[in-house]
Amino acid sequence: MKPKPILYNLVPFDLAGHRFQVTVTIADPDPKGQVVSLPAWIPGSYLIRDFARQIETINAHCHRTKVALTKIDNHTWRASPCKGSLIISLVVYAWDLSVRGAHLDESHGFINGTSVFLCARGKEANPCILTIDGLPKQGGGWKVYTSLPPVASSSASMSRAASHRGSIRYWANNYDDLVDHPIEMGQPQVARFKACGAEHEMVFTGLIPNLDIKRITADVKKICEAQIRFFEPETALAPFLDTAFKYVFLTTVVGDGYGGLEHRASTALIAARKDLPVVGQSKAPVGYATFLGLVSHEYFHTWNVKRIKPAAFVPYNFARENHTRLLWIFEGFTSYYDELFLLRSGVIDQRDYLTALGKQISSVWATPGRHKQSVAQSSFDAWTRYYKQDENSPNAIVSYYSKGALIALGLDLKIRHDSEHRFSLDDVMRALWQQFGKNFYPLMDRGIDEKSFAGLVRTTTGVDVSDEINRWAYGTEDVELQKLFRQHGIELVWQQSNDLPTMHLRVRKQGENLVLAQVYEGGAAHHGGLSALDVLVAIDGLKVDASQAALDTILSAYQPGDSVEVHVFRRDELRQFTVQLAAPALNDCVLKFSPEAPPRA
Repeated sequence: MKPKPILYNLVPFDLAGHRFQVTVTIADPDPKGQVVSLPAWIPGSYLIRDFARQIETINAHCHRTKVALTKIDNHTWRASPCKGSLIISLVVYAWDLSVRGAHLDESHGFINGTSVFLCARGKEANPCILTIDGLPKQGGGWKVYTSLPPVASSSASMSRAASHRGSIRYWANNYDDLVDHPIEMGQPQVARFKACGAEHEMVFTGLIPNLDIKRITADVKKICEAQIRFFEPETALAPFLDTAFKYVFLTTVVGDGYGGLEHRASTALIAARKDLPVVGQSKAPVGYATFLGLVSHEYFHTWNVKRIKPAAFVPYNFARENHTRLLWIFEGFTSYYDELFLLRSGVIDQRDYLTALGKQISSVWATPGRHKQSVAQSSFDAWTRYYKQDENSPNAIVSYYSKGALIALGLDLKIRHDSEHRFSLDDVMRALWQQFGKNFYPLMDRGIDEKSFAGLVRTTTGVDVSDEINRWAYGTEDVELQKLFRQHGIELVWQQSNDLPTMHLRVRKQGENLVLAQVYEGGAAHHGGLSALDVLVAIDGLKVDASQAALDTILSAYQPGDSVEVHVFRRDELRQFTVQLAAPALNDCVLKFSPEAPPRA
């Protein structure tokens, strides 16, 4: 007997109050009492979010008779036994303008399924049907944008036509599928294109006058086609065709923001308005490449982490942390390839790529924490350390994104050199795709374990990288980039970002004050007694205004080795410290290819 679908109904019923009404109908509930739960986290964002805290009311009925719901833990309930369909209704408060949760007001609605859709325990494999009702009709009416396929149709034309009706129904193969397709509803700016024959949709929500959506679409198409052909050089088949008929970029545009979250056939993005090009601009904004890098990163995840997965994620356990030591591969390698595909697709040139790569190297070398924590440890502790950073984090932890990207770069350079350019990290990624990702859905039965990667590299390329992985990923040694670059005719040079003496700290403006955001371990400020979160008041009796420029102006009057008296407020107490200024550090990495050795992208 085929399992009966779980029916979900979603209504944006209180726009001003930011509330969704969600109803779940379970045709054959557990006779011992059906258990339901809301995920505690969302894949791709490794922190317990406790989405259930936003449930304002929840109740259950069977044959119009109220059924008792007993709360078991923070996000789990058990219904009393009932004969017949169990209907659970809940009201969810949605005011999280991020890529992770749910948001609703008079301008639009956005949801991730993990924040609104209850899971019927024991029925995770049942198909799901989602109906969206009650869409506002003002201004021609809201429409729905998602990569979920509509019921009884897999065509894009049917999906767009369905969005004009008052009630829209979507199909998901199981609960994991249901919550892996975010949904945008409203009246956004939309563009569509085909990449390698596959449908793609770009959806921009927010006030964006004269958005040059044509330019963005053309650039994103190049990135998508380059990545599809990278993983499938012979067939050029898009990966998401296994579960959906199109890929959707859902972008919320704000005054200042940045972020993305990957899904199997879509991504949710946050972008700053100033980073997007507008019609008539001869030159794109400085931050446009950053936006395209985010697009490239999340699209690459369609292969790397949504289908090629660590074994610890197969399947996801939505009730607790899912620990793995491999995020340096899944996030770090994706961070390496996101910029590389901007170059390969032609949306940035070689000079811009080298500049971005140099900045990434500089950012890793600036954090003392890389000598204390390995990226394997950082991956495992993402739930408690990387996603809960504080003012001391640069001194205590390392980013599995940034250093993971440098490990990918180092392995790529080593494989190319040791194989005499017959192989590269590209071959490893394609092998991962063929062995673990290509046929991941619908079975969802395999992921790579923590001891297999070095062996896969050797089998694929003939190059032994086990020592490098042990030292760079499971140890705290720096990637020997200078040596590796030199083997490829590339020069890595460290330069001073300026000639000012330094206190080895980072500041931020907080209201009318300049606050020490971070004090780097072993630096001048640390030795002088300053601490992160101190409010900088004066240096040698001169007031420091709330800007980096004001601080730089004062420091320009001194030489390395000079001592200065620094006044700060620590909480509500005025403190005085003597700091001996240090010489400006060699902290800017510059990369140059020699003329006789052009880059191998």
